Amino acid sequence: MENTQSNIRAAAWMMASIALLLLMAVAGRSLTREIDVFQVMEMRSVIAFFMLLPLVRREGGFKSMRTGILPAHIGRNLAHYIGQFAWLMGLTLIPMAQVIAIEFTAPIWAALMAAAFLGERLTWRKGVAILFGLAGVVLILRPGSAALNPGHIIVLGAAFVFAISFIATKFLTRSDSATKIIFWMLIIQSVVGLVPALRVWVWPSPALWPWILLIAFSGTFAHYCIAKALFHADATVVMPMDYLRVPLSALLGYLLYAEGIDNFTAVGAGLILAGNLFNLRRAGTNRIEAPTT
Repeated sequence: MENTQSNIRAAAWMMASIALLLLMAVAGRSLTREIDVFQVMEMRSVIAFFMLLPLVRREGGFKSMRTGILPAHIGRNLAHYIGQFAWLMGLTLIPMAQVIAIEFTAPIWAALMAAAFLGERLTWRKGVAILFGLAGVVLILRPGSAALNPGHIIVLGAAFVFAISFIATKFLTRSDSATKIIFWMLIIQSVVGLVPALRVWVWPSPALWPWILLIAFSGTFAHYCIAKALFHADATVVMPMDYLRVPLSALLGYLLYAEGIDNFTAVGAGLILAGNLFNLRRAGTNRIEAPTT
């Protein structure tokens, strides 16, 4: 009974995370129609910092946020900042479901990087997952069949850079808490993005402020919800739920923006998710890196 209760709690936290990530995508698309991506990212980081303060206070205040691996935080967040920018830019160029599907290639690139740089063994299951993921990307992009949409390349680049961020996060979690990682993420990205944001700054209209607050809240606390879900259940239970974002984003794209999904995109997304799920279900697995935005 206790395990069932834990799985139910994990599912509830994961559903909250999925809802927040989808809301972030909708808010991001609404904002980038009127203000520059650099400004969106800066406002998100600054506002989210103040939203995070109750969690910082609960963990002991600013003194508890000290870290001995600040260079690693800086490196991780430079990569994450670039990935965020590309992800938000992609939302303005291609259907939402394609953005989310391509984003899910990030664990595949992370597996290759972990094998190359961290000495992790590249098992046959990981190899199958990588092949499935690459086949899925080819089906979605279909190079040579038509003029390639730059949005696909931008989001694929975002997924690759997110993979670098995943590898860095794996290192950071050995010594720093999730709250501390988010704390330094918001500070570093606020500093990095200040000058680019000021160069394109326009004061948002009153109608945009609900979207600004929404993207700040959802973009920060979605990852807190994932952490809570993983506290209540193993990753093998939790992370497959995240794949619901692909069909749900397709539904949102259809309802809100009249975006259709062709058969190639549907099959390609299915291959990417199947590859991730196959790798996730390997014997003894209890951890996996999830896509992050």
